[in-house]
Amino acid sequence: MTSMPRSPVGRVVMVVPTYNEADNLPWIIGRLRAAVPSADVLVVDDGSPDGTGGVAEALAADDAQVRVVHRTEKAGLGAAYLHGFSVALEQGYGAIGEMDADGSHQPEQLPDLLAALADADLVIGSRWVPGGSVVNWPPARKALSLGGNLYARVALGIPVRDVTAGYRVFRRTTLEAIDLSSVESSGYCFQVDLAWRTTQAGLRVVEVPIEFVERVRGESKMDRAVATESLRRITAWGLAQRWRQARHVFSKVTRSSAQRRPQDGRAP
Repeated sequence: MTSMPRSPVGRVVMVVPTYNEADNLPWIIGRLRAAVPSADVLVVDDGSPDGTGGVAEALAADDAQVRVVHRTEKAGLGAAYLHGFSVALEQGYGAIGEMDADGSHQPEQLPDLLAALADADLVIGSRWVPGGSVVNWPPARKALSLGGNLYARVALGIPVRDVTAGYRVFRRTTLEAIDLSSVESSGYCFQVDLAWRTTQAGLRVVEVPIEFVERVRGESKMDRAVATESLRRITAWGLAQRWRQARHVFSKVTRSSAQRRPQDGRAP
């Protein structure tokens, strides 16, 4: 994709979804506000029973650049992000980012992502490009992530090495271009979905190497059901794309054959 001059992004907000992150939230929000003082924070809490919502409200009361959205149910990562994106777009932000609340995405690396957004439509903090890394992952977990990313790249034909990554920043124009109203993925395949839509729209994706650190407090939200949903949806998307490509090729061949066929009543 051709690089085109892009306008300054303006105001930045990082959307941070939470579910039972009461212990982590003050720590990660404090680091985020210190790393990029100009960036606002939008916490989207899915009705955490551990009091995360109350912790977020206390942080917002002390800092005008922190806001909280309360949801009444745990409806999945994708649903939380879509809600946060909708609020951020309504508030007029020019750059809208994603970041986990558990510390796996280091706020100190956010300036690198924002700098890359000057020449991109979507910037992804990538574990699997040169310079990227993971900390505290067993070999099986690393192999699963690498394999899942490879499968998604091959199935969808998407030129992104870490398509499942959740540390990223969009231009508002990108989110406006990829039809968020039609997004149905709710789990971690939400990340694949939005990156794929961005490349399908002909927009520029840049990957910036990051060091991903496995959480040290709380429990991971990844489980077998989430992984199964991701595999099922990516497979369905890939098959649908291959079918569209095959129909396109067949249509071109049919038209070409018709154009070469002699007209009725005329000699060849």
